[in-house]
Amino acid sequence: MPSSPERSSPSLQQKRGPQRTLLSTSPRSGCTYTGWMQTEVGVLAKQYLERGLLVPDHVITRVMMTELEKRRAEHWLLDGFPRTLGQAEALDRICELDLVISLHIPFETLKDRLSARWIHPASGRVYNMEFNPPHVHGIDDVTGEPLVQREDDKPEAVTARLRKYKDAAKPVIELYKSRGILHSFSGTETNKIWPYVYALLSNKIPPLRSEEEH
Repeated sequence: MPSSPERSSPSLQQKRGPQRTLLSTSPRSGCTYTGWMQTEVGVLAKQYLERGLLVPDHVITRVMMTELEKRRAEHWLLDGFPRTLGQAEALDRICELDLVISLHIPFETLKDRLSARWIHPASGRVYNMEFNPPHVHGIDDVTGEPLVQREDDKPEAVTARLRKYKDAAKPVIELYKSRGILHSFSGTETNKIWPYVYALLSNKIPPLRSEEEH
């Protein structure tokens, strides 16, 4: 890892149209792993992930641009994209960002959390042995079948992936900093960082109204 042990993880928000869509996954839903992974480009991306490598720009950009083009009239909250300058440039061609959030998390914390991730291959359900463990260690809650650890989640692969990520993400962080839309937060615990992130988003995004209020 380069001299600094921290990683900057960009999250982006774009405003367009009357609706807002949150692009994220439930910890156990598996929708990311079994959704676009079943497409032609998803199969290609999976080959890189299983070898513990970052998915190349042209592959992940194709996945994201295809999905976001379908949602031009909506609001977005993107988690972990773009990660490279090429991805940022592709995103620039279809939208104008309102803000970017960068979370600075110590390298060892990230390594430990990612290395604790296990999955149920058939469904794509994801568990984390530290903060989202299965009811029975090593066993899927729903089927009772054994969990496995993907090759890219093993400690050695995680270390290599984080090193490459930091090198690629640095110019992206600098780009959004130069535009005056970057907001940075540091810490290791969600419940301590979230209040500050929530306060920022609350000032930028009007509150959602329930259907009963319409």
